[in-house]
Parts: sequence; structure tokens; C-alpha cells
Amino acid sequence: MDTTTITPRDRAVLRAVAAGRCAYASGTLLVDGICCCDQFVGPRLVRAGLIGDRTGPARLTPAGRALLAGDLAPRAA
Repeated sequence: MDTTTITPRDRAVLRAVAAGRCAYASGTLLVDGICCCDQFVGPRLVRAGLIGDRTGPARLTPAGRALLAGDLAPRAA
């Protein structure tokens, strides 16, 4: 995945990360303390360079922040 194929679900997860609602642990993304229903979204966003892969609170990368700010113009998949 690259930033031109981001899905609406990916964008929603990125907004949750930006709001401080997510944590990343051992390849698992937690939203509000619960495993995300899409088990692949966390690793997918890490591979795309949109969120960091460190254990703890999930953080947007500069690319993730730019995408949410509209600096990049992705199209919905």
C-alpha cells in the first residue's frame, strides 16, 4: 500500500491515532484499549510509513500527519 491507495478505514484509523486513542503492541493495533477489528490495518499503516511501529501509544509519522492535513491527495480505494 502507498498513500495513493489509502482506504476510508485507513483514514478513520489514522484519525483515531491522531486523537490519541490508539496503542501499538507486538504488531497489534489497539483502539480505545480493544484490538482493532481489522487485524491487518496496523501493520499495513506501519508498512506505508503512516504510523510508527514502536510499542506504546501509536503515533503518526510526518507522512501520516501530512495525509490527514490534506497535504497529500490520496484517492479512496
